[in-house]
Amino acid sequence: VQLQASGGGLVQAGGSLRLACAASGRALSSYHMGWFRQAPGKEREFVAGINWSGRSTTYANSVKGRFTISRDNAKNIGDLQMNSLKPEDTAVYYCAADSRWPLPGAAQGVGAPSFWGQGTLVTVSS
Repeated sequence: VQLQASGGGLVQAGGSLRLACAASGRALSSYHMGWFRQAPGKEREFVAGINWSGRSTTYANSVKGRFTISRDNAKNIGDLQMNSLKPEDTAVYYCAADSRWPLPGAAQGVGAPSFWGQGTLVTVSS
């Protein structure tokens, strides 16, 4: 499966952005998916994950209550709605997919999903 992320941009603190991840080559419903991010000078970290059906989701503590992950298997798209953005949310955001659940890398940073999209930059100004 090929993944392409979009929707990044510049937003003021407190604002919102919605990222999208479009899948091609194979049905997204075959995979669990998630979002990771990497801030300048920092290691990549897990942000949110959603299982193949959309019935199970997980979030990093730092984004819980502010970010919402969703998916539309019929459209082969996954989304990440980001509200109440903070300057510390500034990072390159990557969508990822894997056949394993929980997603590799979601817990304690162990492992990584098999499939990755290119990143999309989110910049939150204070």
